[in-house]
Amino acid sequence: MAHTHNSEQHFEHLLKKHNLKRTEPRLRVLSMLSQKNVATSQPDLESVIGNVDRVTLYRILSAFEEKGIIHKVFDLNGTANYALCSSDCDEHDHRDEHLHFNCTNCNNVYCLDDHDFPQITLPPGFKLESFNFTATGLCPKCS
Repeated sequence: MAHTHNSEQHFEHLLKKHNLKRTEPRLRVLSMLSQKNVATSQPDLESVIGNVDRVTLYRILSAFEEKGIIHKVFDLNGTANYALCSSDCDEHDHRDEHLHFNCTNCNNVYCLDDHDFPQITLPPGFKLESFNFTATGLCPKCS
């Protein structure tokens, strides 16, 4: 039970840090996303989160993405999936630049944070705001 209480305190702190009001639906979304080892779509969240309507869930996800609490990554079908960001992210500096792995069998999207990327050098006049690396193949469960 202590783990749940500590998690809830962590989520409350996260909401406060990003100037978001503490609500039960927001806490449930954070709890569900933290329990997953894959990025999760809005329909999947709807099916497990309980009595939160689609519009409220959309607004929660949008606010969390805008504040740098979660990031969005698309699966092979073009469906948006959401995963928690690292603790360094905020609304002004979103750091979700890591490898995303799409499994071609189960369609799960994994965030693989521990991979180095080559330096990106752009031509003069270009300003990099974000980038996305996606790999496809079979996840350990499917291979």
